[in-house]
Amino acid sequence: MPRKIRQLIADLERAGFVDRGGKGSHRNYVHPKGPHVTISGKPGADAHHYQERQVRQRIEESQK
Repeated sequence: MPRKIRQLIADLERAGFVDRGGKGSHRNYVHPKGPHVTISGKPGADAHHYQERQVRQRIEESQK
């Protein structure tokens, strides 16, 4: 079962990413160390595999 967009957002915020806003259903998250990621979709929607992979990679980059 795919994770929800809200779960990806919670992971990003726990890792120290900050929401910088966006247009429509897009949200731009930036980490103070530099990595950034854009998440699209409503919070209750299922996340796509590429979104889960991208969030995981950006969190790993921010911990280096």
